[in-house]
Amino acid sequence: MKKTPKPKAKYDVCVVGGAGHVGAPLSIVLASKGCRTLIHDISRPALAALSAGRLPFLEDGGEPMLREVLAAGTLGFSPSPADIAGIPHIILTVGTPVDEFHNPVVRALTDCIDALLPYLSDDQTLILRSTVFPGVTDFLDGYLKARGKRPLIAFCPERVVQGKAIKEIQSLVQMVSGTTPAAEEAAAKLFGKIAKKIVRMKPMEAEFAKLFCNAYRYVQFAVANQFFMLADSAGLDYARIRAGLMEDYPRMRDLPGAGFAAGPCLFKDTLQLVAFSENKFNLAVSAVQVNEGMTAYIVARLREKYPLRKTTVGLLGMAFKAESDDARSSLSYKLSKQLALHAKAVLCTDPFVTGDRTLLSAAEVVRRSDVLVLCTPHAAYATLNLKGKPVLDIWNFLKK
Repeated sequence: MKKTPKPKAKYDVCVVGGAGHVGAPLSIVLASKGCRTLIHDISRPALAALSAGRLPFLEDGGEPMLREVLAAGTLGFSPSPADIAGIPHIILTVGTPVDEFHNPVVRALTDCIDALLPYLSDDQTLILRSTVFPGVTDFLDGYLKARGKRPLIAFCPERVVQGKAIKEIQSLVQMVSGTTPAAEEAAAKLFGKIAKKIVRMKPMEAEFAKLFCNAYRYVQFAVANQFFMLADSAGLDYARIRAGLMEDYPRMRDLPGAGFAAGPCLFKDTLQLVAFSENKFNLAVSAVQVNEGMTAYIVARLREKYPLRKTTVGLLGMAFKAESDDARSSLSYKLSKQLALHAKAVLCTDPFVTGDRTLLSAAEVVRRSDVLVLCTPHAAYATLNLKGKPVLDIWNFLKK
């Protein structure tokens, strides 16, 4: 007797957490390549915005492509975990954050899996997309088997620059790994539809590779920031020294300028490696001390130059990087809290950040402040009328 064939799923792939910074661009790109894609997310406001053709955050080229896939009917939305049932590929954009003690939190992932568990089946491929602690891919495989579920498990990390994901998902090499050859092949076949090239690795190799990428950048920024503080303490201009030593000298082309090294990834991922090494990754610990110490250095310099108890300080830029609306883990807020202990008042502004009701317009911050600190080098500040107010600019942005 012939078996009745299973009806074809309505979607080819579901992106869990698909309304976020990692998931939404990936979902849009998949849908643009003809993959019928479902975004599953518990944020109903974000789903409503996406379904109306609006991205909840800044992403170059995101909204035009979003409107195209909506018109083509290749992108759907659901807040219900039940709707993942039967979809061949499930991509999880939930990673492993760190807690207040700088330890990885695997529960963020297992809580998500527990909500999906009743609707997972053995003929699905489950793909981790966000950064995870080394060994988590294999851990997830065992976690599911212990609960009677045997989907294929893969890890295919993203390495895009936030705000440029639409372009880079399609132009960068994609690392692919799986706990079995079948899982690796299934993931490679899916990402082969959108990536420039596929590089196959073992799960733990891919986990380390993603962490190494972010930790390396974080350490690079720490070197630059340490150089800045050394030069500045000597009364010298780090940017001028850097420009001179780099001129026609390619060996130093990778030396960054000074600035805040923050955001939701670099700091966290560096700490993941610190935790894995049982706090023996001393280079990373030092990098954290340098980068996180930049705010204290700025406060100290301001205290040397101004009577802060009588001084109103204005902070220009609260997003963690330029031309972004993302204020997660931004050092601007750390600086604001530290200055609040010393200054008469601290006023903050940002042209992109919308979720903070305490922010003022740039013009008002400039008018009411005695001294300004350029925290985020947004392009808009290049032409801002600073009314002759003194500015502490660690980025060397305004001189450019």
